[in-house]
Parts: sequence; structure tokens; C-alpha cells
Amino acid sequence: MPADTNPRGDIFGGWLMALMDSAGKMTATERADGRVVTVAVSGIAFLRPVQVGDTVCCYTQLTHVGRTSLALDVEVWVLRQGKGERIKVTEAGFTFVAVDEQARPRPLPVDDRRAAAGS
Repeated sequence: MPADTNPRGDIFGGWLMALMDSAGKMTATERADGRVVTVAVSGIAFLRPVQVGDTVCCYTQLTHVGRTSLALDVEVWVLRQGKGERIKVTEAGFTFVAVDEQARPRPLPVDDRRAAAGS
């Protein structure tokens, strides 16, 4: 939306970062089988501007699973005005922690697919 832009029509980085956090949260919530919180963002790189009218796509990849935390790489790609080839515009690493009802860290569930593959 135009309210989310600078005078040149480029989308604010904070808006894009919030979108990346939401995309990461979707992946993290599914793997954690419940509530997660963002605890760190690392290496964010704004490679190219995002403009009003661009189609924005976020992609996540799980890179590490710990006892209570998990890490994801999040990339943002755009189609200029919804057309043409995809262009990578932003990337960052996000770390999430699974939490219980009292917002305390809780262990992640065992990934049954990995356990079955190892047996």
C-alpha cells in the first residue's frame, strides 16, 4: 500500500521484515506443533527494493532444530507488477523458540518422519 512506502515508492524494510517474520512463524508453528516466538533475526540483507504493485512471495527453509528452538532461512522474491521473472529482494535468518501457555520455552516434538527414516 502507498502508506507503506517512502517518497520514491519503495516499500519500507520494516514492513517487509514483518512479512518475513509471519512467513517464518507459519513454518515454525507447524514444526513446533504450537506457539512459537521470534527470538533473533540475523544477516538480513535488503538486496533490491520492493515497489508498490509487486507480487511478493516468501519462502522458508528449516536449517536447524534444537531442543526448544529452530532456525529458518527466509527469502523474499518478487514479480515486478506481477509479471516477468522472479527477483530475489531480501534474505535473513530467523530463530524461533517453542513456548507453552505461560510463554516459557518448551521442548519441540520429535519429528516422526526423521525418527521413522532412522529406524
